Order: sequence, then structure tokens, then C-alpha cells
Amino acid sequence: MGKNEPVSIVDEVPFEIPESWCWERWGNISESIQYGYNAPAKDQGRIKMVRISDIQDNSVIWNNVPYCDISEAEIETYLLKKNDILFARTGGTVGKSYLVSDVQEESIYAGYLIRTRYSNRLCPQYLKLFMESPLYWEQLKVGTTATAQPNCNGQTLGKMFIPIPPRNEQMRIVEKINQLNTWVDKYRISETKLKSLTESFPACLKKSILQEAVMGKLVPQNPNDEPAAILLERIREEKKHLITEGKLKKDKHESIIYRRDNSHYEKIDGEEKCIDDELSFDIPESWALIRLNDIGEYRKGPFGSSLTKSMFVPKSDESIKVYEQKNAIQKNHTLGEYYIKKEYYDEKMTGFTVLPGDIIVSCAGTIGETYIMPENIELGIINQALMRMRIFAPINIDYFLLYFDYVIKQEAREHSKGSAIKNIPPFEIFKKIIFPLPPLEEQQRIVDAVNNIMERCNHL
Repeated sequence: MGKNEPVSIVDEVPFEIPESWCWERWGNISESIQYGYNAPAKDQGRIKMVRISDIQDNSVIWNNVPYCDISEAEIETYLLKKNDILFARTGGTVGKSYLVSDVQEESIYAGYLIRTRYSNRLCPQYLKLFMESPLYWEQLKVGTTATAQPNCNGQTLGKMFIPIPPRNEQMRIVEKINQLNTWVDKYRISETKLKSLTESFPACLKKSILQEAVMGKLVPQNPNDEPAAILLERIREEKKHLITEGKLKKDKHESIIYRRDNSHYEKIDGEEKCIDDELSFDIPESWALIRLNDIGEYRKGPFGSSLTKSMFVPKSDESIKVYEQKNAIQKNHTLGEYYIKKEYYDEKMTGFTVLPGDIIVSCAGTIGETYIMPENIELGIINQALMRMRIFAPINIDYFLLYFDYVIKQEAREHSKGSAIKNIPPFEIFKKIIFPLPPLEEQQRIVDAVNNIMERCNHL
């Protein structure tokens, strides 16, 4: 076969094209394929030098483009002009291309880029579309050297096959693609919103269900239920009883909340104050309001300085368990192997003892996670990342935890301090949170309804 005789490429072209089109190699349509200029980037210099990193989302971030020094004789070789196409030839962005739509100031391009320039009879936007097509990337992959730093040279680019339509058709293709991209962008935004909604839906649904529950809208009120006002009196009597027995400290500023003239008032130390501004929703007539401080005792674990490394020992008959934060998160009171010597279990430490029925709460990181300690717990204390809630009021604990999950956890996050690791709010804020108190029978109906709805949601 002679040197200038035609060679069949039927086995090389990837697909059929219309009769009016033709296959061509990139090198044959290019007037030049020029490697970039190698020079150190500088804050000041003769001319700006565009690098791979300066090209983002098909645009040059001109404010980031550095300068370089170059001789006047060499500038013309590397000078960027409108409709040039830059091609990244190495690194993690190998193959990335950029159509120069404008040059804000005289600029050249760096060594890790290749500039290709072609006849003005070709539509530059069509060529750029080709460099975003699967056909382009498939050919690039074949010609890319697989090394620690992937690279593709000008010869690989020059050998690439590109289907060339008539020029007017090139422009019609570009116009059509731009129209379709408008719809693609709209669908992409819609898909992102749908994905976000799908991901947030379970949490939003749970919050809505709990909101209905604590507002008295999830289940109907029963006029035969014992009013919450009577339950409120029993709670106050129980608190007095515990104070008398020395199991609870007397509250120096006892709170009494009551309803009058369609508003809610609180009396502390004989002074009355309207608290409607503290309430974010109305409650049914048969319900009552009470502060958290009046239904339970709350204690955070000792600060880190109270538990030092020297105090920790292996488990033995002479040690006391220290419950960790992950006990609340992983719902397993047996987890954790931290123990301190019994000799440190003095009057100061006994205040942090955990008893069966206590609710321990994660106070840092994943704040608000709770766990009710069972009957068979090992004697121990909580560490500084936990809070112990001991509810002495004769209320439904499951209802209390529903409210905790909806309101108290939210309050904790809003008042938490720090950024990387959040914390439960200061006790003076926490203990003053208002708790909506339904009749005891209604509390159980609310719990049953929430559990039923959640169970059904889990099977959706």
C-alpha cells in the first residue's frame, strides 16, 4: 500500500453519522496544538498566567490568576485569544476543557494546559460540546497514561475522532443543547429539592406528630378523665413528701402556674406574672402547666477535673462503674469499662449515682439521646457528658420522653454552647422549661397513638 493511499477507518469510527456529516481527527481541524508556558507564579510580573486551578465551572476566576515573567518575544506564542480551547493535560483534572469566551486582560496559560486553535469556519461552542461528550472522554481514557499523576499529551488529543456536521447545523445543535440544558438545570434543582425533602421527611413527620401530641390535638379529650389540675396537686404533694424525707431539697422559689381570664400566670414568692409570652401554643382546658423543676431532679455528671486518670482502675470488688456518654447513645447500660476506686465514692460522688428508672441523657455531641436505666443496673455514677433525670412526679414517663424529644431536645440545641460539640443548656434555663401536663389517662392515649403512627410510618 502506498504512502498516500487512503486507509479505511470503518473499524475505528464508533457510530454512524448522517450523510452530510464527516469524521475528522482533532489534529486535522486544529490550526495549532500548543503546550503552555512553564514559569513560577508571582503576585506581580509581566503578564497574567492562567492555571488549571484558576478554571472552575467553565469560567476563569480572574481575581485568582497570578502573574509571571516572560520575554516579549515569547508572549505571542502563548497569548490567549477569544474562542481558544484550553485542555488540562495532567493531574486529577486531566481532560477538563475551557472555551475562552473573553480575556479580561492580556494573558498566557501555564504549562499543564494545552491550547488548541482552529478554523473560524467551525463553531467553537460545538467543539466545546464535543469535549464534554462521552465519545471525547472514552477516547481520552484510552490515550491517558496510567501513572500516579495521570497525563494526556497533544498527540492523543490530535488523534481523536470528532463528528463534524455542516456549520449551520453545528450552531443549531449548540442552540438546542442550550435549550435542553435549561430544562436539565430545572430538573436538577427539582431533584435536589426532592432529595432534601425525602431525607428530611421522617424527621419532619416525627416533629409534626409530636407537635400535635403535646398540643393536645393528636387524641380527643375525654371529659371523664381526671383533670390535670388534680394531678398537679398530687405532684406538689409528692414533692413536699420527698422534701420532708430529706430526699429532695426544698425549692426556695416555688412556682405555681394557673390559668385565669384565658391567660396563664405564674406566682413565685408571692409575685404574680403573666407568662403567655413563654408559651408557643395553646393547650386544652383540661390540661395544666408546670415547670420541669417541679416534676423531677436533674443532675449533670462531675466535671472532667473531678474525674482524673489516676482515679480509674480495672473492674473489681473495690471499684465503682462510671457510665459514659455512649451508654445513652447506644442504648446499652452495660457498655463502657471505666471504673473508679470505691474510696473516691464519697458524699460528693454519691450525688451522681444512677438508680433503676433514672433517665440518662447525652449532654454533648449527640445531645438529647436518652436511656431509661433498668432494674439490673450495676452500681455506678455518670460522667461529665451525661445528665441524670430522676422524675418523681406521678406521670407517664413515656409521655415525658415524647415531650423531651420534641421540645426539650430542641431547647437544648438552641441554647447549647460551643460549635464543634454542643451542650445541654445551663440548668437554670433547662429546669425552667414549661411542661404541658394532660390528664394521666390522656397521657397514655397520646403515647399509644404516637407509637401506632410511628410503627405504621416505619412500614411505608
